[in-house]
Amino acid sequence: MKRSRIADILQSQPIGSESKICGWVRTFRNNQFVAVSDGSTIKTLQFVIDRDQIDDAILKRITTGAAIQAKGKIVESQGRGQSVELVVEEIKILGDSDPEKYPLQPKRHSLEFLRDIAHLRFRTNTFGGIFRIRHACAFAIHEFFNNRGFTYIHSPIVTGSDAEGAGEMFQVTTLDLKDTPTDDSGAVDFKKDFFGKATNLTVSGQLEAELGALALSDVYTFGPTFRAENSNTSRHLAEFWMIEPEIAFADIHDDMDLAEDMLKYVIRYVMEHCQDDLEFLEQRLLNEEKQKPQNERSPMPLREKLQFCLDEAYERLTYTGAIEILMRSKPNKKKKFQFVIEEWGSDLQSEHERYLVEKYFKKPVILIDYPKDIKAFYMRMNEDDKTVAAMDILFPGIGEIIGGSQREERLDVLLSRMKDFDIPEHEMEWFLDTRRFGTCPHAGFGLGFERFIMFVTGMSNIRDVIPFPRFPGSAEF
Repeated sequence: MKRSRIADILQSQPIGSESKICGWVRTFRNNQFVAVSDGSTIKTLQFVIDRDQIDDAILKRITTGAAIQAKGKIVESQGRGQSVELVVEEIKILGDSDPEKYPLQPKRHSLEFLRDIAHLRFRTNTFGGIFRIRHACAFAIHEFFNNRGFTYIHSPIVTGSDAEGAGEMFQVTTLDLKDTPTDDSGAVDFKKDFFGKATNLTVSGQLEAELGALALSDVYTFGPTFRAENSNTSRHLAEFWMIEPEIAFADIHDDMDLAEDMLKYVIRYVMEHCQDDLEFLEQRLLNEEKQKPQNERSPMPLREKLQFCLDEAYERLTYTGAIEILMRSKPNKKKKFQFVIEEWGSDLQSEHERYLVEKYFKKPVILIDYPKDIKAFYMRMNEDDKTVAAMDILFPGIGEIIGGSQREERLDVLLSRMKDFDIPEHEMEWFLDTRRFGTCPHAGFGLGFERFIMFVTGMSNIRDVIPFPRFPGSAEF
């Protein structure tokens, strides 16, 4: 007999059928009722045991965390809280769990405690829900782009370039750090390294995606990226995943359309396929925020927030228009913003972005045409010579969730911008060739996957939406 998933049993409710179900014990009451989870759903299935038919030695081994297998008949449940249950005819212990040592007993555990045992936190309701939703979002992203004829490309993880000009990268080397070879000037001789040059872990797949787009028209990358920033915050990771589409023969307006369509597609998919997990996480968030002051709570319940991002077309506004609104706003005039906006050219903070979304427009906002001095070298210069064709999408409770731009396709302008950013031309010849041979208008954006999962699940710490978080001082598991 093949194993049945609990999610399938609860959905089909095959009353009277013989089934084999495996899972992990959550609770065992009265030596008769076992709540079992197999991770396919946030819900458990109740096993009903006839104590007279099962050996006492087996009953003693049915403890929280133990892996068990049972065969029996699916019947309509007589108790509250479940529609069907399994009347056990045969039970087997697949893996014991010492109740004196198993750290996940049936009680509430803090998120901090669960981060320390991240190898076991998958078994909790909270993290089971988060990672099922994470899977659903990843699947929906691939489905969205596949349905639109995009080609998925794998950008390199080891690279010799810095796409953002950030400089905070993890170096990759096989050189002996205790006896590093040097050249005549005393500098490290990277010609003797594995790749024959200095290399690092990628900070973005964008530049490689541009190469793909300028041959395949519509491409996207979805892979790990790395930042060696010493940031111990709830919003930063050293290793995270990025979705970066690039579209050829496209301008900033095409870019905005694609980003809005993608966000709505993924949110709608999650709301249609993950209702049980969303309901649980919404209640978890409400309970957690009861202890917080009103101004620190989420602007709206989780599912209402997600629906908010589906209901209307996103407001499109220039950076200049946003600055004018913010400078006239009461929080700015009364200096209630932590960062008061005093002039054009200021870099917008999350509090400004959230004001525009939650208070002023009451809908998601797309800001475009940012000052060139606060954006990356590859963004297309506008005719005013002051701004670039960049766009950010702002969501409630989080601020910026997507950043993108029309790319600078004009070789002379791109070379000038690279000089402004001190990016060596000789290291980027491969990238510049796309502007020398058959260049065309093109655009793209980046979505930090973990930031998006934080938004969809209502979690407040980015370390709780990736299975094994990497941050300063920690590379566990």
